[in-house]
Amino acid sequence: MTALVTPMRDGKVDFDAHGRLVEWQIASGIDALVAVGTTGESATLDFDEHIAVIAHTVKVAAGRVPVIAGAGGNATAEALELTRRSAEAGADALLHVTPYYNRPSQDGLFRHFEAVAKSTTLPIILYNVPTRTGCDLLPDTVARLAAIDNIVAIKEATGNLVRASDLIARSGNQVAVISGDDATAFPLYAIGGKGVISVVSNVAPARMAEMWDAAAAGNWSRAREIHYSLRVLNQLLFAEPSPAPTKACLHMMGRIGPELRAPIYPVSAALAEQLRAELVVQGLL
Repeated sequence: MTALVTPMRDGKVDFDAHGRLVEWQIASGIDALVAVGTTGESATLDFDEHIAVIAHTVKVAAGRVPVIAGAGGNATAEALELTRRSAEAGADALLHVTPYYNRPSQDGLFRHFEAVAKSTTLPIILYNVPTRTGCDLLPDTVARLAAIDNIVAIKEATGNLVRASDLIARSGNQVAVISGDDATAFPLYAIGGKGVISVVSNVAPARMAEMWDAAAAGNWSRAREIHYSLRVLNQLLFAEPSPAPTKACLHMMGRIGPELRAPIYPVSAALAEQLRAELVVQGLL
C-alpha cells in the first residue's frame, strides 16, 4: 500500500500529475493507495485541498484498488470532521494517526479512537508513529481498541520488532499489524505482519509489491532478495525530512514537479547526487 505523495505546481496541488501517479501505481501492482497521509504532506495542505486529493484519488482509482484516506488530527473534533468528509469523498477506509503534540494518556487515546470509530462504518487503520507525534499507542491500548468492530488494523511505525511481536501475539487475530517502516517491512512479514504502508513504493512500486507477494506466497528467498536490493534506496529516502527525497526521485524520473510545502524544503545537492546514482542502480532512471 503506497503512502502517496501529493504533487504540487505553482503552490497548488497538481491534479494532472497526481492522476498519472495513481495510474502508474495501480499498473505496478500495488494493493491500495493512502491519500494524504503524512507522506502526502497532510500537515501543510488546507482542509479543502485535503479532501480534494482524497476525492481525486477515489475518482482516478475508480474501484480498482481501495483508497485509504488520511483522516487523523490532533483534535478529536477535527478527526471526526475529516472522517465524515473522507467518507463523503468516497474513501474505502481511514488512516488515523495518534493525536500529535497533545501527548494524551493511554485512556485519552482510547477515547479518541473510540469516538472516531463510533462516528463511521468505514474500516479504520490506527497509525502509531511516536517519533513524529510525541505519543505512543501501547499494546494494552491496542488490545482494548481491537474489540471495536471497525478498527481493523494498525500501521506500526516504530520499527521495533519486539513491539510488533507483542502486538501480533496479543491482538493479531482481531487487527492486522501492518508495517509503517519500510526498512523493517520484510522482517515484520516474517513474524506475521500483513503488509506495509510504504514510502519506498512511491518510487519503486513494482518491487515493493513483488516483495509482499513473494512473502505472502511463502517465497521467502525472493522476498529477502528484494528487501536487500532496496536497502540503500530506503535509507536515502529518509536521509533528509520526508517526503523531500521521495519527491526529488519522482522529479528526476519525470513523474512530478519538485515542489514541496514549507517548512519541508528540497534535498541538499549531495543527497540529490546520491539519489540519482541509486535510481540508476535500481534501473529507474
